[in-house]
Amino acid sequence: MKSKSAQGVARFSISLPNELAAQLERMTQEKGYDNRSLAIADMVRAHLVEHRQKYDDQEIAGTITLLYDHHKQHVQAALTDIQHDHHNVIIATLHVHLDHHNCMELLAVRGKAAVIRRIADELIAAKGVKHGKLTVTSTGKDLPS
Repeated sequence: MKSKSAQGVARFSISLPNELAAQLERMTQEKGYDNRSLAIADMVRAHLVEHRQKYDDQEIAGTITLLYDHHKQHVQAALTDIQHDHHNVIIATLHVHLDHHNCMELLAVRGKAAVIRRIADELIAAKGVKHGKLTVTSTGKDLPS
């Protein structure tokens, strides 16, 4: 680090291959960032969030997305039972009817990383679930603006 300004911003320089720098510049413009620094800061935050979920005792937040055919026998009951068993970390749910057969459930979760991953695995592996995914983010406490 070269310096730190009064606003708490660390300044440093990086070297990139020309093509990588050009791709970064294109992405920065396409996504509407005011400058490369903001784009890079978002990329660093994303990697920090991803890294934190690997520590079992860290508190994380996220969503578990489930897609299933509600006509399959017992799938809704099984998913509801699992959710009731973990009411302390499932903070909200949204149920969407995609068509006559397919439903999507979104579960907002917050808790220890190991617990969240275990619940997601259990829900995704439930008989009748066609697809599921855990998406992790931060609670926000550990990330600066």
